[in-house]
Amino acid sequence: MPITKLQRRKRVKRGIRKKIAGTAERPRLSVFRSNKNVYAQLVDDLSGHTIAAANSLQDGLSGSNPVETATAVGKALAEAAKEAGITNVVFDRNGYKYQGRVQALADGAREGGLSF
Repeated sequence: MPITKLQRRKRVKRGIRKKIAGTAERPRLSVFRSNKNVYAQLVDDLSGHTIAAANSLQDGLSGSNPVETATAVGKALAEAAKEAGITNVVFDRNGYKYQGRVQALADGAREGGLSF
């Protein structure tokens, strides 16, 4: 029986999460993308708290196409991280390929001042 896309993503996600974990000083930048929207959050895995979050449903974060919207979400997350005093993060692509909206969000976060 062939593996579905969701099963593949879950398997890849497990492998990624084995290797990375967020701390208070260097939280995990977790990305989730649905068919219509993109979400990102900074997570401290040691305490289990979300430090900052941004998504494409917020006012002013929509672009003319999904890639521009993801870039805006990345920049907004970087601004929220600066307010929380965070500059270094660990990127968690959450099993998605590093292309399109995921890559645009990462580039937007870098432009906003986060380093990873």
